[in-house]
Amino acid sequence: MDGFAAVDYGFAREVLQRGIAALYLVAFVSTLNQFRPLLGERGLLPAPALLEWIGQKPERRRMLHPTLFSRIRYTDRRLAALCWCGIVVAALLVIGIPQWGPPWAPMLCFLALWLGYMSIVSIGQTFYSFGWEMLLLECGFLAAFLGSREQHPPVVVIVLFWWLVFRLEFGAGMIKIRGGREWRDLTAMTFHHETQPMPGPLSRQAHLLPRWFHKAEVVGNHFAQLVVPFFLFAPLLSLWVPEPVEGVPQIVGAVAAAIVIATQVWLVVTGNFAWLNWATIVIAFSGVGLPSVVERPFDSLSLAQGGSPRDETLFSDIPLYWVVITSAVGALYVVLSWPALQNLLARRQLMNASFNRWQLANAYGAFGTVTKERVELVVEGSASEDADDWREYEFKGKPGDVRRIPRQFAPYHLRLDWLMWFLPLGRSLDDWFTVFLLRLLEADAATLALLRVDPFHGEPPRWVRVVSYRYRFATRAEKRAEGVRWVRSERREVLGPLGLR
Repeated sequence: MDGFAAVDYGFAREVLQRGIAALYLVAFVSTLNQFRPLLGERGLLPAPALLEWIGQKPERRRMLHPTLFSRIRYTDRRLAALCWCGIVVAALLVIGIPQWGPPWAPMLCFLALWLGYMSIVSIGQTFYSFGWEMLLLECGFLAAFLGSREQHPPVVVIVLFWWLVFRLEFGAGMIKIRGGREWRDLTAMTFHHETQPMPGPLSRQAHLLPRWFHKAEVVGNHFAQLVVPFFLFAPLLSLWVPEPVEGVPQIVGAVAAAIVIATQVWLVVTGNFAWLNWATIVIAFSGVGLPSVVERPFDSLSLAQGGSPRDETLFSDIPLYWVVITSAVGALYVVLSWPALQNLLARRQLMNASFNRWQLANAYGAFGTVTKERVELVVEGSASEDADDWREYEFKGKPGDVRRIPRQFAPYHLRLDWLMWFLPLGRSLDDWFTVFLLRLLEADAATLALLRVDPFHGEPPRWVRVVSYRYRFATRAEKRAEGVRWVRSERREVLGPLGLR
């Protein structure tokens, strides 16, 4: 244990606790702003209807992850109250107030965030079906056992964070290798910046980089996801390495974490993947251990008794009950991680899958295939009886106006915009989209608040329709000549005109 004792993961704990709490803060704010028009009492997919259907037969309850709303009746006001409580608790953790107390104080706060947000995800249906929802839940659960400033971070919990980063990165890498051919022939990034769900302000510039650079991106991605994650566990070698090379395993682990962080920063700069990349950056800091150079009171006592300060720093400041709790969490994860480990080795690997009701030790992965063309559904409305003079509804994040620069929204999650990207990939339009068009015809204020531009300024249109376009990024010459960021073509009417009888 000397190697671990010579390294202080206190800085890593600060980043983990405050960073994960900040992401919960964003998640609760996003839910407060969007849940009611999407899933509320008059939402596109009303959560009360789901809960009523599940309550009709007891055997259906197993289909639902744990949620407070299985015990108390859902109302929009109660959902808002839950979000505000989550925001307050998360803000306290970001500031660091609970961390000054005993270890059970931040534990209770993080478990409250975990259970509160799981209550929302469980009834969020397709709008909460993204892999980063599970990731945030698992991060919150593990963060609950990092302890407080009264003691060193428990080694077992730090290692569990390495295991989480490994599943996240290595799982994503294996999904790509087993997925589309574009990841094997190194052409994936030639398309990705242009066809990703929600481009950012620098996505076009990244897309226009030379082809050799895009191939280098794929090679770098494979290295960062398939090779580097193994080196996160290098500090465990300090249990056996001889004294002359002591500290080298910790350096190797920190370098591996830095590589993961660097690749995720590039994805943050060139895309809008909600808090997926931000969460990966935060938890990758678990691999950053700093040399123990600050002498603590018990170090002096140990030296006075003829002992070594490194013999004391690991366990002497950790209460026995906390050792028992964190050891139990470690044992629990050994059991729960078996399906996830099998999935990593399986030929038919599952992506973003949970193997237990509590959404712990999950399987992760993203973009096993990359779409080659970008098809956008554009919603238009007309106020005239003859269904002419069509005007476009503008979404906040997804492409629409060809002259508008894509904005940076991540880590904030625009759920409606993300699902709009998936619609053209399916064989039919989802049920929620039909209700969305109905809300536009009704000029529903809550629904219109999800959009960037309502061309009718709160007045109901007479008709709505849906048309599709193929979008591509404008070349540098097209940008100079026409001032556009996008070029769209191949217009086709998908649905409509539709009106209220």
